[in-house]
Amino acid sequence: MKDKVMDTLQKLGRTFMLPIALLPAAGLMLGIGVSFSGDSFVELYNLENILGEGTVLNGVLSILADAGNVVFENLPLLFAIAVGLGMAKAAKEVAALSAAVGYLLMYAGLTSTLENFGNIEELKETAGLIGSVLGFEETLNMGVFGGIIIGLIVAYLHNRFYKIEFPDALSFFSGTRFVPIISAFVGVLVGIAMAFIWPYAGAAIAWLGELVADLGYIGTFLYGFIYRALIPLGLHHVFYLPFWQTALGGVAEVAGQTVEGAQNILFAQLAAGEVIDPEAARFFSGMFPFMIFGFPAAALAMYQTARKERKKDVKGLMISASLTSIFTGITEPIEFSFLFASPFLYFGVHVVLGATSFMIMHMLEVGVGLTFSGGLLDFILYGVLPGQAMTNWISVVIVGVIYGFIYYFAFRFFITKFDLKTPGREEGSQESKLYTKKDYKQKKANQKTETSKDQMSEDIITGLGGANNLNDLSNCATRLRVNVKDHSLVNQDLLKSTGAAGVAVRGNNVQVIYGPKVVNIKSRVDEYLETIDQTTDNDEDKK
Repeated sequence: MKDKVMDTLQKLGRTFMLPIALLPAAGLMLGIGVSFSGDSFVELYNLENILGEGTVLNGVLSILADAGNVVFENLPLLFAIAVGLGMAKAAKEVAALSAAVGYLLMYAGLTSTLENFGNIEELKETAGLIGSVLGFEETLNMGVFGGIIIGLIVAYLHNRFYKIEFPDALSFFSGTRFVPIISAFVGVLVGIAMAFIWPYAGAAIAWLGELVADLGYIGTFLYGFIYRALIPLGLHHVFYLPFWQTALGGVAEVAGQTVEGAQNILFAQLAAGEVIDPEAARFFSGMFPFMIFGFPAAALAMYQTARKERKKDVKGLMISASLTSIFTGITEPIEFSFLFASPFLYFGVHVVLGATSFMIMHMLEVGVGLTFSGGLLDFILYGVLPGQAMTNWISVVIVGVIYGFIYYFAFRFFITKFDLKTPGREEGSQESKLYTKKDYKQKKANQKTETSKDQMSEDIITGLGGANNLNDLSNCATRLRVNVKDHSLVNQDLLKSTGAAGVAVRGNNVQVIYGPKVVNIKSRVDEYLETIDQTTDNDEDKK
């Protein structure tokens, strides 16, 4: 039961990555549009005639800002589609359409129920509970929770009914055609139910948000600690999303509109040209010091403490992982390089330092936000360009430099003091060899037989116990997420030989960490599995 719950949560977290992956593009448009047309930027560089209100460039930038903002305003719908799509077993495109239908009908039923049976004025007493959603005025603002709820319900309906059969007279409505129909009716029923249930849920979420706010700096530390501690389990998306997108992360009035969710508040303030509230930014700003400065310093410490004969291998791995952390804020490749070598180094040193970074940024009232992760691009767009007066971004650089020294000396001390087996310090056996991209290319070159198959994909499938051992194979932003039938068949050494930074096995759930390149790896593995299926079908036809 525990493994089943973990598997469901991991699969749910994976579906969140579909809309979250869109945020950098939307944030880029919003950030560029707002930053370069903002009063602080225009007045600072005396560009009123070029970028001031009424100019052509100002109009173009306004279009970019509006286009980016529409994504953030409609994230709940995107989450409904993503959850329906990701949780469906087959015919996923039908599940995605059905989730959109279910979401629209849910809000239609919800809004109409409130108009006929509810007390809007009383509900408005709870901050952020009433708002405008998809053109429905004065309705319950369920945020991304609404999308996730209806997405899960539709996914259940889809998996149950997408192969349903009816008598001949009704056969047109059989199978996948039935799913959007039943999703529409169930969506209305869910909306009616939510009109009476969600006010209590919304009030509870608002109360929890106030509790987190009342904890002040301690609350920020706990948020950062839990967030980073959940990375190895792949459950961090499930944890941080409510803070980013619901009243759990705060409620604020921006430009006359009530906004809930830390990320929504931050971007609304950015669009309005207001000073970014550190109470909203505290869920984001703490990432930059250790992602841009701390991790590269830790990588340097691991390189310098590696065995002399292994430094060359470690150098390539550490440079690649560091650049990924600096520019994109994706940290799993470097985190998993020392997680299994020393859980203490991860949880006792890194997680504590990371949580402290969140708290320090909150104390210094830093207002730098992000779309996806704390990399250099987000830092420039949402910290530097809006200006020091709006974001207090200079504090990030000062603390970041200090954090670089702390990470370097802390990692070097614990690695040498306790002889931790970080990359390049393992015993000299073949099984513990650190594989690099160069090693893998050499391995392929040394193969005696030519084959049209993708050798890396073949090794991945073999490392997972073979194609027949796979129940489900998918990916998030940095890792393959696999459910296998028999976890004892998983060969972690073989998987690491394909360039994986780490392998995590929990019951029948396996995570293979490749970093941002995992998307292309997953596509090649899918293509390889198709060739296996085709070969099997051809063999059966011959028989």
